[in-house]
Amino acid sequence: MITNIEEGDIVLCTVDRIIGTNVFVKIEDNGEGCIVFSEVAPGRIRNIRNYIIPKKKIVCKVLRISGDRIDLSLRRVTQKEQKEIREKDKQEKSYEKILKSVLGEEQGKKIIEEISKKNKIYDFLQSAKENSKELEKLVDKENVKKIIDILKAQKQKKTILKKEISLTTTEPNGIELIKDLLGMIKETEVKYISSGKYSLKKESEDIKKTDHELKDTLIKLEKEAKKKKVEFSVIKK
Repeated sequence: MITNIEEGDIVLCTVDRIIGTNVFVKIEDNGEGCIVFSEVAPGRIRNIRNYIIPKKKIVCKVLRISGDRIDLSLRRVTQKEQKEIREKDKQEKSYEKILKSVLGEEQGKKIIEEISKKNKIYDFLQSAKENSKELEKLVDKENVKKIIDILKAQKQKKTILKKEISLTTTEPNGIELIKDLLGMIKETEVKYISSGKYSLKKESEDIKKTDHELKDTLIKLEKEAKKKKVEFSVIKK
């Protein structure tokens, strides 16, 4: 059953089997996905095992979700995205170890299974650092405090997400209109690049959440720009 992924997401997969010109992979907590050879690498593939090896983990992009079918791409994932997802996977395993060390192996496993029904351990515990209410439903308060203290003591790697946009207009008060639009962008660094072009930069420990926040900001910006007769476009996603 597909639970917590959307089209455009970057996911960690385990190669299961190769049939004809299709590669089938296991997506953690989301069943099976398929990569056609043309989405493995650009150009003609003479030997698929130069790119894909069964049982190995690979990072893919979700192209389409249709019912229970998930179409993926390997070639559309950047090196930066690969690094981020693999780092997050390491952190996921690290968080599982923290739960087991505080709660004990047996209880830790039970709590991990319970959390995993709806969330990634990493995402769940990242949220728990800000608000431990959901964690307290599963673990006693004394152990919740121990877990949160360990999490907060860890140094988290921050990821920088960037978008480039264009805002142009022929309206006589165009400069003021564009200033108003840029003023809508909160908690994000905005820099002027060149005529009509701006970069948006946001630092975060939670890649997925921040990416969604930036996308929401761009949607609102586009709607408001249309009202003000300002041409808006995303140059670099």
